[in-house]
Amino acid sequence: MLFDKSLKITIFSTLCTTFIFTGCSTKTTSGYYIPFVSKESSSSTNRNLNPLGEQEIRNSKAMHRATMRPYKVHGKWYYPTLAKVGDSQKGIASWYGPNFHAKKTSNGEVYDMHAMTAAHKTLPMNTMVKVDNLENGKSTIVRINDRGPFITGRIIDLSNKAAHAINMVGKGTVSVKITVLGFNAKIAKTKEEKQQTASVGRYYVQVGAFSKLEGAKITKRKFELILEDRYSVIIKSTDLNRVWISGFRSEEEAQDFKEANGLSGALIIAK
Repeated sequence: MLFDKSLKITIFSTLCTTFIFTGCSTKTTSGYYIPFVSKESSSSTNRNLNPLGEQEIRNSKAMHRATMRPYKVHGKWYYPTLAKVGDSQKGIASWYGPNFHAKKTSNGEVYDMHAMTAAHKTLPMNTMVKVDNLENGKSTIVRINDRGPFITGRIIDLSNKAAHAINMVGKGTVSVKITVLGFNAKIAKTKEEKQQTASVGRYYVQVGAFSKLEGAKITKRKFELILEDRYSVIIKSTDLNRVWISGFRSEEEAQDFKEANGLSGALIIAK
């Protein structure tokens, strides 16, 4: 299977609507709500108490698929990513409260400023995160159920209650370190849970299948020359030597990749 080396890889997303809103802490910030439609029954909502004492936790596969799609805000694309327990990040935390109380969050829940929740641009929904205030040593634990904040340097928007817990309400923003503690509204405790990687499925685009390994290697090298760094090319050897492009965060992204690059005969593989 031969392809022109001048092929330009361009990623489009089916999620093209930008939702804008204002207000986080005492300063103006922006975020949005991504609606999703679940074909699953209401039983997919976990109504048990999570470690933070919250109820009505949305944790269905449909919700995760919808909220892991790439999205665009203020002309910039964001790509929700997989994560591992122990992953950490430093930056600025802000908070949001009354202006958003009782409104929908990005995963379809109702925002409660009195609950221990937060917004993050790329972490999977229901990721449990420890937030350390690097300015006063206080820390707290929150659950991600929203997207944002969309201001350079800010990495997390805390609920009003969580902001009070680390004594940052009056100041509005503080330097923090966030650390992933677990997924699906659970703090990892066992060895297996601590080794978990959050994933709602991995997607690949198969661009070739060869009886001889050398043919697969040639195609692999061709795609490695034209692909952006966000994607990688692998060979899966089973009955045939199959060349897969990996790194897609959703089936929609994989489909967009096919259409943008004239790969109508390529297969999308979900694992």
